[in-house]
Amino acid sequence: MRDSGEVTASTDTSRRAFALPPYPYARLGALRPLADALPGGMVDCSIGTPCDPPPAAVVARLGSSGAERGYPPSAGTVVLREAAAEWLSRTFSVSIGVDKVAVCVGTKELVASSAQYLRLREPGRDTVLYPSVAYPTYEMSALLAGCRSVSVPPASEDGSGLDLDAIDPDDARRALVLWVNSPANPSGGVSDLEAAAAWGRAHGVPVFSDECYAPFTWRGRPRSILEAGDEGVVAVHSLSKRSNLAGVRAGFFAGDEHLVGFLRDVRQHAGLMVPGPVQAAAVVALGDEAHVDAQRARYRERLEYLASALGSAGCPVPLPPGGFYLWPSVPERWSDGWAMAEELARVAGLLVSPGDLYGPEGAGHVRIAVVQPMARLALVAERLAASGWH
Repeated sequence: MRDSGEVTASTDTSRRAFALPPYPYARLGALRPLADALPGGMVDCSIGTPCDPPPAAVVARLGSSGAERGYPPSAGTVVLREAAAEWLSRTFSVSIGVDKVAVCVGTKELVASSAQYLRLREPGRDTVLYPSVAYPTYEMSALLAGCRSVSVPPASEDGSGLDLDAIDPDDARRALVLWVNSPANPSGGVSDLEAAAAWGRAHGVPVFSDECYAPFTWRGRPRSILEAGDEGVVAVHSLSKRSNLAGVRAGFFAGDEHLVGFLRDVRQHAGLMVPGPVQAAAVVALGDEAHVDAQRARYRERLEYLASALGSAGCPVPLPPGGFYLWPSVPERWSDGWAMAEELARVAGLLVSPGDLYGPEGAGHVRIAVVQPMARLALVAERLAASGWH
C-alpha cells in the first residue's frame, strides 16, 4: 500500500507552506490543440461530464418551486430525504429512516471535506484508506485535512474490489475512514461491499461507499453497502450521473445514524446547503426511473460501439462491470498512458485521461468516458479506421 505521508498547517515560517498539487485534468491542456486540429474538432472523452439532457420535468421544477426565497435546510427538506429513502428502498431493497439521510452539494464536495470533519470527531486518528486506482478526490480529502492517505490494492487483476487483508494493522488503527467505490471510477470494477462493511466493523473504522455509478451496473444488479446493514457505514449517491444533473450539484448520503448525524450537524455549522430549487428538482428526479433506463441504454450502446472501434484498431478493451468508462491497457507500442493519449488525440481527435491521473498503478491504462453522442463517437471510429492502426 502507498502512504502519501502527512501534511500539516503551521505558522512556523521555517516550515514549508501548504502547496496544492496541480489539478489533475489541467495536465491535459497540451493534448487539446492536437485533438482540436482535426476536421470536425476534438471529441472530449476525458471527463465524465454528462452531455445528455436531464428530464424536462426536473428542469421545469427548478424554475417553479418558489424555494429560492428562503434559506434551504442544510440537511435537506423532509420531502427530499423521504424521496432518497424511497429510492434506496426501490433500488436496493433497504429500509432506512429519513433521520439517517442528509443531502450534500454534489458528492465531490462530501468526499473532499469528509476527512477534516471526521477528524474533529476522532482527533486521535489521522489516516484515510482508499483504492489505489481511484478518483483523485479520496486522496485529496486526506491532503486537505492534513492527514495521511494510504492506498489499498485491488482484490483482483482487473482492478475490482479491495484487498482488505493487505491493510496494515497500524493503518487500520489510525484510520478515520475506508473509502469504497463500486462500480469504480476509472476501472468499472465492483467491490464486495458486504466484506468491506464487515472489515470496518471488525476494526472500528467507518466505511464510506461511493455508489454514484450504481445505476450503471452491467454485471448483476446494482448493489449498496446498506444491504449489509447501516451500522458503521455510509452510502453516498449523486444525481449527476444518474439524472444528468452535474450542473446543479445534488447528492445525498445515508447510513449510520451517528455518522450521518455528526456530518449533518457540522455541515450545518459550515453553511453547506443545497439550493432550495435544486432540492425540489431532486425530488422529481428521484421519483422517476424512465429517464435512467434511457440513459443506461445510451451508455451501454456507446461502450460497446467504442470498444469495438478500438478493438478493430488494434487496441482491445473489455467492457467494464459497471460505470461508463472504458479502461484499456496501453499496447506495447506506447510507453505509458500519456503516450497513448497523445496519439489518440493526434490521430483520432479523441481526448482521454492517462491512467496515472488515478494513481501510479493506473499508468498502464487510459480512461475513456463515453459521454459524447454517437455521432461524435462515430467520427472517432472513422478516424481510427483511416489511421491504419493495427
